[in-house]
Amino acid sequence: MELWSTRTPEVRTAEGQAERAELAGWDGITFTDSQNLVGDPFVAVALASRVTERLRFATAVTNLATRHPAALANVAVTVQEESGGRFLLGVGRGDTALFHLGRTPMPVAPFGERLQELQTYLRGGSVELNGFASRLRWLDRTREAKVPLDVAASGPKVIDLAARVADRITFAVGADPDRLAWAIELARSAVADAGREPGAVAFGAYVNIGCHPDAETARSLIAGGVAAFAHFSSMPGSTGAGLAERDKAVVAEVGHRYDSHQHLRNDAAHTDVLEPDFVDRFAVVGKPDRCVERLEGLARLGLDRFVLTGPTFGGDREASRLADRLVRTEVLPALREAAPA
Repeated sequence: MELWSTRTPEVRTAEGQAERAELAGWDGITFTDSQNLVGDPFVAVALASRVTERLRFATAVTNLATRHPAALANVAVTVQEESGGRFLLGVGRGDTALFHLGRTPMPVAPFGERLQELQTYLRGGSVELNGFASRLRWLDRTREAKVPLDVAASGPKVIDLAARVADRITFAVGADPDRLAWAIELARSAVADAGREPGAVAFGAYVNIGCHPDAETARSLIAGGVAAFAHFSSMPGSTGAGLAERDKAVVAEVGHRYDSHQHLRNDAAHTDVLEPDFVDRFAVVGKPDRCVERLEGLARLGLDRFVLTGPTFGGDREASRLADRLVRTEVLPALREAAPA
């Protein structure tokens, strides 16, 4: 399995973050894209690729509302070339990047249209725009393989769409095995219905991980992240599909209360909704051996990549450092021993 870590592209930190991630043994790191909150992820990838040799990079995630498909494909191919073919383009409907422009996530229908255009550009094809055949003309001079297109998906409509268009799907549905199994089966069926070969689309998952000897502390370190991913399952148009009945009300209430000004903060008021048993199902929580056991179980469902999100903002610093260290020195080596990437 591939093991990726989540990072933010803070200015003047990309190189250091990448060097440490490669040294620690991560397969890749993802950079978030939220233009009003952090620096640009594509600049971060270009810088980070210069100080690493094998580490891969991805956006987690950019969107097709603030970036036109042609411009997005162009910058993605640029960093793919500059990084020596180590880039993965992760896209979604948009959250904080749109919130800070006074906009809501992109509706599924226009998202699907732009996703298809993006994939066409990446493949070197032409997109008809206002009677003009638009394509990346410099793509003929590139050397690296096509940029893989990955879609972050929570609901059935986006999962179905991604299975028909994308190269990879990274599910953002939490870490409950039943819900992940539901999402994977839905994607497999859509792949088959689209006439694509089994295995044409690779599956991964975003997982919040709180690795700490004390369970209560572990939950407190990732409350902001758990709330954010629960919020993704309650976006406009969501029906709570795939959620157990006991969790639908929690997710809906998080979505109702969610304050994007407090995005990823453990001390945000909307985290008060999260009961311990919900966090334990929706995330991976506990001592290192418990975290390893949970992740191995999820991998057996048919996942080949995890993007792990650890402690989020506002937590105890010493506890956060311990949690990060336990993942780096105990969880990663144990997973490597069980299933080398």
